[in-house]
Amino acid sequence: MFKTSLGEGAELRPLTPDLAEEFATHMDRGREFIGRHVAIADVVADADAARRFLETYADKAAADTGRIWGIWLDGTLVGGVLFRAMDFRMETAEAGCWLEPAALGKGLVTRAVTAIIDWAVEVRGIHRVDWWASTRNAPSIAVAERLGMTKEGVVREAYLHRGERYDMEIWSVLAPEWRAARDA
Repeated sequence: MFKTSLGEGAELRPLTPDLAEEFATHMDRGREFIGRHVAIADVVADADAARRFLETYADKAAADTGRIWGIWLDGTLVGGVLFRAMDFRMETAEAGCWLEPAALGKGLVTRAVTAIIDWAVEVRGIHRVDWWASTRNAPSIAVAERLGMTKEGVVREAYLHRGERYDMEIWSVLAPEWRAARDA
């Protein structure tokens, strides 16, 4: 896994189990905002749950089936991006993100997802990156659009969150499209 500057005091680096306390504190600051659309806010209820969650991703990294990174702004963890799943036989990955309210409007998620897609495509040989977003999650849909992804459709009532079913949009970008847009 890598770490990289996102510019303007922001950095992307791996979220590892030793950062569980910081991760839990971050989630406490943004829990209600993040939890409107993303289950991570409910899963990471405290430092122990944060550690278990990050251990799951450490196991995924060891098995080469997923990755997770945090976004730090001026030294404070404010969000993150991940590959929820990676399948190197099929050359696919599913990306996702979250951000606390204090970090909104700075382009952090777009820059962070750009960095991990570049890594997945250019270093790891991923051909297709998927992005799932609730039809109600306009900011996440806007990220997919800014990344040049293609909307492929809507999966009806595919996501059960806080007792309610949500329709999910599926977006994707293929490696040749990613390279062409980046190089343009």
